[in-house]
Amino acid sequence: MKWILGMLAGLLCTGAAAQVSVENPWTRPTPPSAKLGAGYLTVVNAGAADRLIGASSPAAARVEMHVTVRDGEIMRMREVKEFSLPADGRLELKPAGAHLMFVELKRPFKQGEKIPVTLKFERAGELKVELRVSRQAPAPEHPKH
Repeated sequence: MKWILGMLAGLLCTGAAAQVSVENPWTRPTPPSAKLGAGYLTVVNAGAADRLIGASSPAAARVEMHVTVRDGEIMRMREVKEFSLPADGRLELKPAGAHLMFVELKRPFKQGEKIPVTLKFERAGELKVELRVSRQAPAPEHPKH
C-alpha cells in the first residue's frame, strides 16, 4: 500500500511540474575574476498559483533570488526568499528587475556556454533549465499557431 501512495504522490508532482515551463533563459558572460553573475528567464505557469522558492547550480556556490529597488537615486539589489507565480500567469526575471544571482562562481561564464540551473517551486517541484550565455537577451519566443 505504501508503494502505491508513493507512486501516486510522484505522479501528482510530475503533473504539477508539467504546468510550469521556462522561456528565454539567459545570462551574460562574466569577466575572468568575477565572483557574481545574474540569470534571467520567464517562468510560464499554466496551472494554479505557485511560488519559486529557490534555485541551485553547479556553476556557483549558491544561487540567490534578488529584486532591484530604488533607494533615492541609487538602485540596490535585495535578496528575497521567494517569487510569486500567479495562476495561469508569468514571472519575468530580467535585467534591472527580479533576477537570479549566482554567488561565488566556480569559473567565469563564457559566451556560447549553457549554465545548468535547477529551479525549485513550492508546488511544481524542481525544474531543470539551461541558461544560454550571451551578451544580449535572446529574442522573445513567439507562440506557434
